[in-house]
Amino acid sequence: MQPAYEYGSEVRLTRNVRNDGTYPGKEVGELLIKRGEVGCVYDVGSYLQDQIIYRVHFLDAGKTVGCREEELIPASAPWVPNQYEFNQKVKARIPISKDGVDLVVENQTGTITKVIRDIENMKVSYHVYFGHCTLQMPEAAIELLTET
Repeated sequence: MQPAYEYGSEVRLTRNVRNDGTYPGKEVGELLIKRGEVGCVYDVGSYLQDQIIYRVHFLDAGKTVGCREEELIPASAPWVPNQYEFNQKVKARIPISKDGVDLVVENQTGTITKVIRDIENMKVSYHVYFGHCTLQMPEAAIELLTET
């Protein structure tokens, strides 16, 4: 089990990191570092002898957190930022139909279940659950649901 990143490597976080109970002074589940942030590997260790854990310092956030290897990419790797996050409530900007049947009407609300990055075309789309079906929606076809 060899680490992919060494001390001093600049890395980008690919997932939001929330407190799992090991970060002092923060509530369990509280967002610590948002995906897309760049940090520097401070230390490399292991957990249960089968997972490599990187201690990464995120200078802009002023926090050092433990990250698993699958949560990191090199900071120099292509990155497509996303506007929306997993589990956010959104609404459709346009109606969606298939074979003459309306699947989603304009302004229908849904929940984001997955963020999909197309690095090659530098675009983001989302799996959105609309209560009866899940559709892959481009970022331009949805907007954040605001409470009124």
